[in-house]
Amino acid sequence: MKMRVRKAVFPAAGLGTRFLPATKAQPKEMLPLVDKPIIQYGVEEAMAAGCDQIIIITGRGKTAIEDHFDTSYELEKMLEERGKTELLAVVRQISDMMHVAYVRQKEALGLGHAVLMARELVGDEPFAVLLADDVIDAKKPVLKQMIEVFEETQSSVIAAMEINGPAISSYGVLDAKPIASKFDTRLSEVKNLVEKPKLQDAPSNLAIIGRYILTPKIFEVLEHTQQGAGGELQLTDGLRGLLQSGEKIFGYAFEGKRHDTGDKLGFLKATVEFALKREDMGKQFAEYLKTLDLNGTNHS
Repeated sequence: MKMRVRKAVFPAAGLGTRFLPATKAQPKEMLPLVDKPIIQYGVEEAMAAGCDQIIIITGRGKTAIEDHFDTSYELEKMLEERGKTELLAVVRQISDMMHVAYVRQKEALGLGHAVLMARELVGDEPFAVLLADDVIDAKKPVLKQMIEVFEETQSSVIAAMEINGPAISSYGVLDAKPIASKFDTRLSEVKNLVEKPKLQDAPSNLAIIGRYILTPKIFEVLEHTQQGAGGELQLTDGLRGLLQSGEKIFGYAFEGKRHDTGDKLGFLKATVEFALKREDMGKQFAEYLKTLDLNGTNHS
């Protein structure tokens, strides 16, 4: 029997300090790109890829995420009474979307620890991990692309993206060998993973992006992985352990445009690009942008 990916895990217990004061009382995952929270883009991607069970790892102060994916009777009743059927459909679609379960992570002890928290709900089957900060605009959802790779390889798959120059030092980097496959030149077999190397030490230009498909063996490996700096359990260390246990891992250079919304500039760029693509406002927004004096001399 071939294994299928049905469950998607969203680690969302981080404090979002880069967006203070906006994130003092609301989760960074709920910051909107135009009119939809960041995390909803990821959840919709997971569902479009065929995942019907969403597991969100939350922490203190994250109840807004739970409320967002829950039914809001008062809001629905008001929209119904006022005949706002389109808005009602949008709101209902969110709560009807999928089955969501929440696991509380008492301390943010690293991405590996967050993944380990999902163990009981995932059980003994492969699963996806999506980092909501990475919003990826793609014709075919990136997770769907990766699931096709998993169905072929039945092994863990990591999303990768080419990063050239010194910026590679901000990422985990794959030491990987390209392999011939039906996925053009996009697939490579991972030999090792290096966390934030200096440019001259980087084994390739393939940076790890926030999408993973993992086999259940990762839980066993993470359980026996030593904590790293700051007492954090890193997923990269767990993946290295997975390789050492004899399992294969593949890197997949996805098709699509990735926006790093965990970074203020990345968040602003994503907001502009998503707004421009909107049928209801894109044209007017483009006209407005043309009127701006980008030299900063005219602020009227």
